[in-house]
Amino acid sequence: MSKYIIEGGKKLIGEVSIIGAKNAVLPILAATVINNNNNVIFNTPNLRDVDIMEKILLSIGCKVDRMDGVMSVDSRHISKIYIPEELVREMRSSIILMGAMISRFGEVTISYPGGCELGPRPIDLHLKALRQMGVSIEESHGHLHCKADNLTGCDIQLDYPSVGATENIMLAAVKAKGVTVIRNAAREPEILDLQNFLNSIGCKVYGAGTSIIRIDGVEKFNGAEHTVIPDRIAAGTYMVASAITGGEVILKNIEVEHIQSMIAKLREVGCQIYTNCTALKIIGPKRVKAIENVQTLPYPGFPTDMQAQMMSLLSISNGTSVINETVFENRFKHAEELIRMGANIKTVGKVAVIQGVEGLTGAKVAAKDLRGGAALILAGLIANGVTEIENIYHIERGYDDIENKLKALDAKITKI
Repeated sequence: MSKYIIEGGKKLIGEVSIIGAKNAVLPILAATVINNNNNVIFNTPNLRDVDIMEKILLSIGCKVDRMDGVMSVDSRHISKIYIPEELVREMRSSIILMGAMISRFGEVTISYPGGCELGPRPIDLHLKALRQMGVSIEESHGHLHCKADNLTGCDIQLDYPSVGATENIMLAAVKAKGVTVIRNAAREPEILDLQNFLNSIGCKVYGAGTSIIRIDGVEKFNGAEHTVIPDRIAAGTYMVASAITGGEVILKNIEVEHIQSMIAKLREVGCQIYTNCTALKIIGPKRVKAIENVQTLPYPGFPTDMQAQMMSLLSISNGTSVINETVFENRFKHAEELIRMGANIKTVGKVAVIQGVEGLTGAKVAAKDLRGGAALILAGLIANGVTEIENIYHIERGYDDIENKLKALDAKITKI
């Protein structure tokens, strides 16, 4: 098993370019199933999750070519409606293939998804919405067999603005008879990117980015080319890397509007940040200021996927900070690893209280999930001595070549 070895204490200086968003490319790749045609996706990140999605597409009969951030998916020869269980269990996002396959074939068999263990993340909202559209769903032995003889548009009120449920409904609804309206839809930028891809293949989807999305069902689709939006969570992670080391980093190929909640919090801790539409310069403070409250919320609030990185930063602040995790249960597993490095953190339920310390100390730690692993890298960058991070396959699910990008910013990090 590979691991990262980090020697802390170096200020990060330089430029980093942000690649395509993991949370955007996965539903777009799922959507390539729908149009029975060839699709070319640009700005595709080199990630473990993308590798898994590629394997899933190949397993059902798609032809996939991939090179230098460009992925071509030809879905004309799909021959299976069964999504392999061993692949689904590796990645939670695979559940969005359910909506895409129902749209294309009116039928799919898929197991319950896996991925990071962040507490209960039921897919009840997905199943409830699909049933409203006329999908019969049989559950047995951890598998879902979904069949729709007459997929019909309808009004769907989500109890929570779930990103995955919103995407699954969109993917199923593009071929449903009539009109589907999603109320209390997720508003994340990745939803808008999915809408843009769907419309490029001939769908009629309106309203993504707002809480109401309308989908008019169509029967014919075409192939398309699409460029994936930049990864706002990767951008936020590199911003925190600059902040935690007191560095000076320029981020290129970003959508500044997508990261406003992160910019606001990093300014609160004392960072200087200068932006235009597609680039940003961040200068870290001499000493990080504590923040009274960081509360994770659906977009445009502060993202749950940046909570762990923010905890690392606040662990070396000049006072006491509170993080309130409202999106996922059991998302403080990184806290115990940060405590190994000398952080003073107390967690109770969904609340973490962080008493800032003067500095962290290198230690042997393990990534428990994707963003928690990124938080440990950030802590290692500032820690005194050497930090050894195990289970880095979690990190590689969502960060493209992170060790070399950090090396280019003068970090002392090695993958062995």
